[in-house]
Amino acid sequence: MAVADLLLQSSSSVSLLGALVVLLLVYIVSSSSFKNRKEPPGPKPLPLLGHLPSMVFRKPHTEFLELSKKYGSVFTIYLGPNKVVVLAGYKTVKAALVSHADVFGERTQWPVEQEINQGHGIIWSNGHSWKEMRQLALSHLRNFGIGKKMWEDKIIEECDCLIEVFKKFKGNAGQGFDTTPPIYDAVANIISSMVYGSRFEYGDPVFTSLVERTRRHMHLLFSTSMQMYNQFPWFYKLFARWTEFYRLGAANVKQTTELCRLLKETFDPHMCRGFVDAFLVRKQNLKESGITNQSFCNENLLVTVMNLFTAGLETTSGTLRWGLVFMAKYPKIQDQVQGELSRVIGHRQVRLEDRKNLPFTDAFIHETLRLANIAPMSLPRRTSKDVTFQGYFIKKGTTVVPLLTSVLNDESEWESPYSFNPAHFLDKDEKFVKRDAFIPFSAGRRSCPGETLARGMLFIFLTTLLQHFRFSVPAGVSEDELNPNSCLGLSLNPLFHEQPSAECEEGLKI
Repeated sequence: MAVADLLLQSSSSVSLLGALVVLLLVYIVSSSSFKNRKEPPGPKPLPLLGHLPSMVFRKPHTEFLELSKKYGSVFTIYLGPNKVVVLAGYKTVKAALVSHADVFGERTQWPVEQEINQGHGIIWSNGHSWKEMRQLALSHLRNFGIGKKMWEDKIIEECDCLIEVFKKFKGNAGQGFDTTPPIYDAVANIISSMVYGSRFEYGDPVFTSLVERTRRHMHLLFSTSMQMYNQFPWFYKLFARWTEFYRLGAANVKQTTELCRLLKETFDPHMCRGFVDAFLVRKQNLKESGITNQSFCNENLLVTVMNLFTAGLETTSGTLRWGLVFMAKYPKIQDQVQGELSRVIGHRQVRLEDRKNLPFTDAFIHETLRLANIAPMSLPRRTSKDVTFQGYFIKKGTTVVPLLTSVLNDESEWESPYSFNPAHFLDKDEKFVKRDAFIPFSAGRRSCPGETLARGMLFIFLTTLLQHFRFSVPAGVSEDELNPNSCLGLSLNPLFHEQPSAECEEGLKI
């Protein structure tokens, strides 16, 4: 027995030693492998502040473009203590958003949005809830008439209202007037029709306050101070702007809740008026089928409605304003667009089906979207798992920023990337051509769900306005004031408030 016990103990010791050796070898190999993983290069960050100081006096997307020239199309920066991987150039951005959509498809949630939305909505959410809301929005946009005559008529009706506002302006010759409020109101009414099923009168105080609060709320969200809050939330809660941001958000929640309540009281499952009704129909069908789906709750309806209203309002309104700016800045191009409209359309109303017969006009609108570059940086993504991308290791959960401006201004894709040139979208026969590097609405699974609606609005609004007015630069406005200004941090809008003056068509020969 003593010998057997001794042999057993010896065998156990050998087994334990062998296991320890194996574990040690695994640790050494894995450690070596991890150390050998090549991470994206980038500038050395300052303690705590990271790369933020260098962006105090520069637009973020401009700084990122400069860094991409030094460090390549995939590089790392630190915004405060937070690591961010930036993707630059058409091939790199497309590879990430389209070819690796499952890896780069999640949304990084800013602290400010996480506190407010609590994982609801369509912009800042992830997972099952995001898929449900996105699919519902896309389905509603398809089934409720986008690209159909009913929706086209709504856009035309709103455009007629906008024209009447322009015509009512009384000013001296050459005097500019601010087109911002009526353009925002017109776009907001189209979105309201899509979401709620009805439009508002421009003078309606409920409507006016909703639009103005939404605009101000967006300005604060993308302001430098709010972005600093997202990096240092423990410090920036002391600032008054944070209080204003919450106050505006709370007011919008209250007003949107009331609008949804009125629709619920008059809800008829056999008559879908807008997105709110589509949500309620889906919720009722699930309940009748005995399916429990937590995505269809009141909180998700509220946040999704506000997301749809906010996202569509700022981007489409800003692009329309840029269209007027480019018309005023380039009068010869304005002549060409108006000449084409005169030859092909005459004095009748432009319809969406006319787009195929208006190649130069279509090219002008595409070039406006490209050069206006209204969203130079896509909202931040995060990696859903560890990935080796273009030779670099990116850890799961890393924040990733696709630099859309580097795609729309990619020197290897565009003949004159920094000039306004509609010929980018025309072939040698002056026919319209699509360009792969044209992705102002982003790409992949997080691309803008309202792209078709936005394109329709831009085409009808801009062509109809150009049938009635000629746009020119107001007296005293310099060339520099017609260049992009990063007034929202992540969004570009015309710098000056007095927009191009409009001369009524009655005195205009096209």
